[in-house]
Parts: sequence; structure tokens; C-alpha cells
Amino acid sequence: MNWRKVLVVLFFLPLVLEAQVIKIGSIAPDRSPWNDALKEIGREWEKISKGQVKLKIYPGGIAGSEEDTIRKMKVGTLGGAVLTNIGLTKIYPDAFVLTTPFMFHSEKEMAYVMERLNPIFEKQIKERGFKVIIWTMSGWLNFFSKNPVLYPEDLKKQKLSISTGEPAMEQAWKKSGYHIVPSDLKDLMMALQSGMVEAFYLPPLLAGSGQYFPLAPHMCALKIAPLVGGMVILDKIWQRIPENHKQPMMEAVKRISARLAGETADLERKALDSMKKNGLIIHEVPADSLLKWKEAANKGMDEMIGKIFSKEIYEKMQQLLQEYRLKNAG
Repeated sequence: MNWRKVLVVLFFLPLVLEAQVIKIGSIAPDRSPWNDALKEIGREWEKISKGQVKLKIYPGGIAGSEEDTIRKMKVGTLGGAVLTNIGLTKIYPDAFVLTTPFMFHSEKEMAYVMERLNPIFEKQIKERGFKVIIWTMSGWLNFFSKNPVLYPEDLKKQKLSISTGEPAMEQAWKKSGYHIVPSDLKDLMMALQSGMVEAFYLPPLLAGSGQYFPLAPHMCALKIAPLVGGMVILDKIWQRIPENHKQPMMEAVKRISARLAGETADLERKALDSMKKNGLIIHEVPADSLLKWKEAANKGMDEMIGKIFSKEIYEKMQQLLQEYRLKNAG
């Protein structure tokens, strides 16, 4: 018997058998559909890997803001995170192009563009040390306001809340003529109550679950932009997972994510029905308003192109949109 080989096997056996626990930070509230899906992914991964890969989830911002979770991933405190477009932009700024105001007209357009931009995005994100597990769309952003908003001029009369820590985006809104008040989502309720802000933009599901809408009971039906997000983990952690587990793990994520998309749409419809019963007024915009909204947004585009995202990725997205619209004209 070769005792040296036996000792080597015995030495490394605990390392092979020890489960890899991946700590995931998420701003999704506990018991929300997004966090329930994340828990299910954890169960599926543990089953597929026979207990070798486990997720430990920190929901509801326990691990800090999106910027905090990215910093913690970089120092190794966290292994991954669920991020919105704000967090993804901190890793790869060009991802913000997907939330350019009034660019997309439908989810089909969005899906067409995403399918073709994903390889570019994922390659760039990987070069920054992260593996994209899944892209998600958590609904469309709508304006909610104290007074009705049908045209840009209606919104310009009200104080609009936007996320803090986005100076270029703040300048873009200001250049478009809006009265901007940067504030974090956790402070939005207090800002609305005090009159510091009078309008905000969120997906209806979040506006309802956060109970912000009673203080801004007018919703503009015009879709501003999709709320894009995703789950990422450190690439070095992904590389440590055995190759035979990776494909079934990714298939499980896609299956769960597809079901979540359907559930989210259903939940949003129910949330809107509930909000309408409790005072929400939804305003359909006049036919001539879309052009005015786009004209107002275009005034701030030079604060975004080349500053928030590159001119190259913006032009690529425009090309893909034109391609889709020509293919589907009529």
C-alpha cells in the first residue's frame, strides 16, 4: 500500500466534503416573491450539488445597500448579491443604458435587445470579477405623484425623488427641467410626509408594498423604463464549483426566474387593483404626450451618454431597437 497517497487523500477529503456556503446580500424584503425565489434557488443548488453548494441569504438590506454589498463582495465578506440596475451600474456602468427613459415600448423589445446585449454585458462583468447568474426584470417604472401627471410640464411643478449617489443622473433630470430631490428609498416615506418630495418613480408593486401611494395617489400610466436587475456571485467562487453541477444549477435558476416573472406580473395586477380600491387614480396619457416626454428626456441625454454609459453601447442599443421595429412593423 502506498501510504503517501493514502495520507494525501485523507488530507484533502474534508476539503472535498466540506460544503461551499455562498453568502448572498439582497435588498428584496423577506417573504417577498423575489426572496422566496432566491430561497428556492438555494434549495435547488444544494440538491443538485448533493449538499456541496449552499446559499446563505441576507434579505431586506441586512447586508447593507447595493453599494455596500458590492464592497463586501470585493473584500470577500459576501460571495454574491441580488442587485437592481443601480447596483449593476456600480460594477459595469454600461448596464444603465437599459433604463434610458422612454426608450423601450414593450417587454418584447426589451427581451430582443437583452438577448443580444447579454453576451457583451456578461463578458465585461466577468472581467470585473463577477459571474452573472441571472438577469431579471422586476416590472416597469411609473411616476407616482401628489397631483396628476400627464405631460412633462405637470411633473416639473412637483419635487421629484431620485436615488442618491447618482450625480450624473441628477444632472440629466435637472437639465431636462425637473425639480430633483435625491433621497434613499428607505427615507421616501418620511420625505413624502414632510413635503420634501411630491413625486417618485417605482414599479407599482413596490409603490403598493411600501405603502407610498397614499401620499402620491396619482399614477401616470406611461411606462418610463424597465427595472432591470440580476444575481451575481464572485467569479472565483463560481470557478470552484464542480463543472458537472454548473449547467443543471443554471437551468434551475432559469426555470425559477421564468416562473417568478409570471408571478410578478400577476402580483402587480393584484397590487394595482388593491391600490385603486384604496384611492389610487391611474391616468392614461394623451396621444401627443409621448413625443413631449421623449423631447424632455433628450435634453438630458448628453449628461448620460459618455458619463453614465458609453456612446458605443447606446448606439448599439439604438441599432437593435431599430432592427426589431423594422422586423415587426405592422
